[in-house]
Formats: sequence, C-alpha cells, structure tokens
Amino acid sequence: MPEHRTSDVGGRESRSTKILLCSPRGFCAGVDRAIRIVELALKTYGPPVYVRHEIVHNRYVVDSLKTKGAIFVKELDEIPETDAPVVFSAHGVARSVPEEADRRNFFQLDATCPLVTKVHKEAKLHARRDREILLIGHAGHPEVAGTMGQLEPGAITLIETVEDALAVTPRDPDNLAFITQTTLSVDDTAEIVDTLKGRFPNMSAPPKEDICYATTNRQEAVKAVAPQADAMIVVGAPNSSNSQRLVEVAQRAGCAHAQLVQRAGDIDWSVFADVRTVGIAAGASAPEVLVEEVIGAFAERGEIDLETVSTADEDVIFNLPRALREAAAE
Repeated sequence: MPEHRTSDVGGRESRSTKILLCSPRGFCAGVDRAIRIVELALKTYGPPVYVRHEIVHNRYVVDSLKTKGAIFVKELDEIPETDAPVVFSAHGVARSVPEEADRRNFFQLDATCPLVTKVHKEAKLHARRDREILLIGHAGHPEVAGTMGQLEPGAITLIETVEDALAVTPRDPDNLAFITQTTLSVDDTAEIVDTLKGRFPNMSAPPKEDICYATTNRQEAVKAVAPQADAMIVVGAPNSSNSQRLVEVAQRAGCAHAQLVQRAGDIDWSVFADVRTVGIAAGASAPEVLVEEVIGAFAERGEIDLETVSTADEDVIFNLPRALREAAAE
C-alpha cells in the first residue's frame, strides 16, 4: 500500500495509518448473556450479587460490574449465608459447585455459556455409554476444570498437544470419544483430532464441533486481515484463551508483529513506529468500548483510514435463565 502523508496545523508531516478492523469481533452471545445475567440480577434484586470467578475474562467488565454491586469470589466458601443471587461464570463449573450451593441453600443463577453446557452434556452421555473420554483443551483453564469436573476423577483425560495425542494409551481404543474446549485454535485442534483419528479410527466425535461459532468466526476474520497488516492488535485479557489464540492465528497468517492489549494504554508504540497498516481484532470477552479506545489512540497520533473487514454475520442470542426473566417481569 502506498504511504499517505498529510500536514498537521504546525506544518509538520504526519503519517496516515490504515486500520483494518476485524468483524466479527468482541462480545459473543455467551459473554453477552453472562453479563446481562449479572446486570439484570443487580437491577431486579439489588446489590450484592455474588459471582464465582470472573464472569468473563475481562478486567474492564469485571470492574464495571463491581461498581454496580457485584462481589466476585474465588470459591463459594467466601460467601456468607445470604439470600442474594449467586452467579456461576460463563466458563462453567464442576458439578461439585452447584451441589455445594444447594447444600447452603443459595439462590443460584447459572451463567454458563450454552455452548459449554453442550460439551458438559456430551461428556455425561459418553460416560453413560461407558466410553473413555479425551478432552482437547488447556490445563488450568476454568472451562476445562468445569468440564472435567462433570465426571468422577480419571473419567476424562486431557489432551493439550499433538504429542499428547500420540502418547495417550486408552483402555479400549474402540470405546473412545473426544470433546474439546470451546475457545481453542481451530487449526491446532484439527491437527490434534487428525492425529487421534489416525490412531483410533473408531473414536466417537461430537455431533457438531465443540469449538464455538464465535471463536471460529473471530479467527477467520484475523486470518483475512493478518496478511494485509504490518502489525496487529488483539484487544483482550491475558487470561482469555480465545484472545490468546487470535494473536497466534495472526502470527501464523503472516503478521509477525501481533500483540495482545487490555487497554489502549498497554500498546507498545515502538512496534508501530514504521507501520502503515494495522489490523485490530477483539476477543469474545472484550467490549467494543475498548476497541474504540484503541482506535482513538491511533487517531490521537495522526490521520487514520478506517476500514472494516467482515467475514461473517452473527445473530446468535441466548435466553436468560427463566427464574431471572420471570422475577424481572414482576
């Protein structure tokens, strides 16, 4: 792309930066639902509303909900005896969590993404059919902990890499199934699945792939933009799996300089000293206001030429829990 230059009011030359804005980006239906659950619970019942773990992986969102009266805890034992709502995060929880909430008579609101719940149901179905289960995912991620926690310890084996897929030794290769975390790299997961299928051709697969539509769509948008960009910014949190994957996808698609930032203040401007074309994407838990903040930071430094690159349309909406809808309607 030819370099564009304009003159500012002081007569100095300034560079015009082309910004390629990925679409879809930002909030997915599951994240939007989880945030709405907390906000509507606060409006309907008043503060406090207790939330186990970050409702979604974004500090801006969490801090905004805190100012409205949400109280975030790591575990249920931090919550006093209360009639206030207790919300489970979008990532899902082990079955022991709602069991403990039942024991303490908490009013529970489950904000687990329905697409994560789908994976939980698949795991339980395989277990009822006495299949050994392989879960492709990242150790330590709350979604993985929640999925593995649906069954007894040892019922699910975690597969993180192709090396794991080559090393796993199931009890019965002909009675095997796999499920996946919803926020993985599409390409990495395909490689792991191909490896497993090559070793275990009778392995049962999900009826519809477990990686969610939003993860797939955002990765496809990044793949379309990355080859055209000198550098890319992914707006998202460092503990957000889908945001981290977008950085990796950008790098593999040909953009060597891809960085993850939570806010505009995190941008390493030294990377953009000679950059003419910038791609901007956002993870599924990053609000649009933070994308606008990043675009504004570039605009403050010089002329920008903004273009949206769209690879899919999204119209998915998930219903709120019935108990909350009915209470809010009263």
